[in-house]
Amino acid sequence: MVRLAELPQAGRTITSIPLRATLASALAVGAGGSSGSLADKPLLKDAFGRLIIPGSQLKGRLRHECEKLARGLGWAICRSPDPERMCPQREGSAGNFHRPEYQVEGYAGSHCLVCQIFGNPALPARLWVEDLVCEVPPAALEPTLRPGVTLNRRRRTAEDQRLYLIETSPAAELTFSGSLQLLPDCPSWGKTLLLAALHHLIALGGSKSAGLGWLHWDPGSLQALQPTAADWAFLAQGES
Repeated sequence: MVRLAELPQAGRTITSIPLRATLASALAVGAGGSSGSLADKPLLKDAFGRLIIPGSQLKGRLRHECEKLARGLGWAICRSPDPERMCPQREGSAGNFHRPEYQVEGYAGSHCLVCQIFGNPALPARLWVEDLVCEVPPAALEPTLRPGVTLNRRRRTAEDQRLYLIETSPAAELTFSGSLQLLPDCPSWGKTLLLAALHHLIALGGSKSAGLGWLHWDPGSLQALQPTAADWAFLAQGES
């Protein structure tokens, strides 16, 4: 497994923010096409058989929450994930992107606050997200198969012959750990925006509306983001 903290840093100092999340309900994070299980959507595991929550999923959810928060504060934010609607093109996006806060040294065009953290087709990301790995050994876990049926949204009925099985973790308080890696050029207010986004991120994986994947973050890991009054003040001036 690749660990972001062990990648060559080329003389740069990367800030590592440890993350720990504890499940409050069973987790359903998987992908179709995997073998070795009766489930149509088995749980996602690493090469050692440990349950994981992919860093790509966590990063996507964090970006979504950051976009909502930044828009709520009055900042002009592009519309991901369509490359043509993201910075620096922003096709069809509303808002004033001519403020100096949207300029990034060494890169042409304007880049919204969220792109300055998560990147876009023209700007590298300043945030790396590591997989969250379950701390409980695989041998101590007994996955559960849950049946489901495909619904026809138009007729509001169950589809014929559309039964499927989802593999979930046990309904236990499993703890997952990973990290956020902030590159040196990540803006200081990025920690504050990420902290607020994590407070809004209360569930991961599939079937969240059915009660799966609910979790809470370890307060100690959130304190490591260390928000400052100056960063809060910067984010609050979005409408100015």
